[in-house]
Amino acid sequence: PQPEAAAPGGGCDPNYAGACVPIDSDVDCAGGSGNGPSYVRGPVQVIGSDIYDLDRDGDGIACD
Repeated sequence: PQPEAAAPGGGCDPNYAGACVPIDSDVDCAGGSGNGPSYVRGPVQVIGSDIYDLDRDGDGIACD
């Protein structure tokens, strides 16, 4: 899968792999109930701290 484009001026958070999780005040899974301001389409592997709480079930894969 192609990685998502980075947020303008942000870059990709190093805590996640498999998709570009933008660095922002809050990031939510696209298509979910989160209110943003940024979104990522998963699945995204959590390789560090899940600072945006994207991996709700704790299995290491976020937005799945």
